[in-house]
Amino acid sequence: MPRRAQEDTEPLLSSTHIDENGFGLFHWLLLVVCGWANASDAVEILCVSFLLPTARCDLHLTSADMGLLTASIFLGMMVGGYVWGYLADRRGRRSILVISLAVNGIFGAVASLAPSFWLFLLLRFFSGVGVGGSIPVIFSYFSEFQPRLRRGAMISALATFWMAGNILAAGVAWLVIPRTSLNAHWGWLNFQSWRLFVVLCSVPSLSSALIFRLFMPESPKFLMEAGRETEALFVFQKMFKLNNRCATKPFPVPGLVIRSKDDEVKNRATSGSRCQQFNHQLKQALDPMKQLFVGPLASRSVVLLIIFFCISFGYYGLWMWFPELFKRAEDGGSPCTNVSRVQNSENESCYPVKTAVYMEGFVTAASNLPGNIFTILLMDRIGGKILLSVSLLASSMSVFIIYVVKTKAQSLIMSCVFSGVSVISWNALDVLGTELYPTIYVMMLGELKNSEN
Repeated sequence: MPRRAQEDTEPLLSSTHIDENGFGLFHWLLLVVCGWANASDAVEILCVSFLLPTARCDLHLTSADMGLLTASIFLGMMVGGYVWGYLADRRGRRSILVISLAVNGIFGAVASLAPSFWLFLLLRFFSGVGVGGSIPVIFSYFSEFQPRLRRGAMISALATFWMAGNILAAGVAWLVIPRTSLNAHWGWLNFQSWRLFVVLCSVPSLSSALIFRLFMPESPKFLMEAGRETEALFVFQKMFKLNNRCATKPFPVPGLVIRSKDDEVKNRATSGSRCQQFNHQLKQALDPMKQLFVGPLASRSVVLLIIFFCISFGYYGLWMWFPELFKRAEDGGSPCTNVSRVQNSENESCYPVKTAVYMEGFVTAASNLPGNIFTILLMDRIGGKILLSVSLLASSMSVFIIYVVKTKAQSLIMSCVFSGVSVISWNALDVLGTELYPTIYVMMLGELKNSEN
């Protein structure tokens, strides 16, 4: 039977016992489920970029409006990251994943009914609040189940699903948005095909929330830290059973020893006035973030935040505009032409929709595949530090070349090069952020990364 230590001791069941559970079916199923959630975040973020070439006419958008729209989800991610990260340490990883994915999907779907730009912008912001919770928490949740020797390759494999989300968003946009036969005219709203595309983009998030709610266990690390040893032991037994379903050996650990918590510390938050309780909870929320910049973590935190800011500025700054840049090239101009206002007149219309724009977006998304395969094969051999340095240098060179190209074909080729190389940087950062920090700081770093976006 599980037992609680009478003295202050570390958990008997730790990463060593996670390794003893083996590696097998459970981890592959976990990869698929967490990967689908990661892909759903990519779909929700990037769907705006694919609807801009068409929605700009229906919502009467200027170039400045389109910039605000692409920025709104990242602002929501910044807010959501701080809130959900704190709650994940208090309420559990799985429950927060369910709520944040549901928030993402619900507000994303409702945005399809927004008749005006400002309402659409507000709903996309709230969708971003959900995305800001699921991205950092999903990597922490996933890594807490991984054996030490497999962690780098498995986190790289999880990051690969971001590419799957890119391809899914581009493919659905290619299939749905150009089909004007899907349009519906309601009394208060002209439901164009791009609105249906927005609804479809919310399906991955909602389905992920349902899967986590019905089938996935809570993180055993969180359960042990919360003193819920019986539930933690059950999770480990389930992992062992799935990974060793063809073997007859028994579960190797009969019980758990959990660090006992001092009653004074545990009850401190419930004593005192409401103001004192609020101050205590606020201090608890901010302390882990302060620790990122104290002692040995300070230098690596500063360096990683600078890298996150630079790569986010370049990657999302281009990715969110690729469909619009391709459209400008399709119309015969340079993809980097300075357009201060999109004219919605008889001389320039969003209809009929040019399918080449979405085909080029699909090709650019698919170009992530070589970089992801390269990362999975070499991450544990070369190391994330070398991969990160080389890929950042190569992606910066490709961005400069995108600026000087003149033709649509050249723009597409260099966009594919940038996409394939920069994804290596993201995968390396995901692995480094997970391995260089304790789990609680991984989520804090993810929240700061959201604010850089």
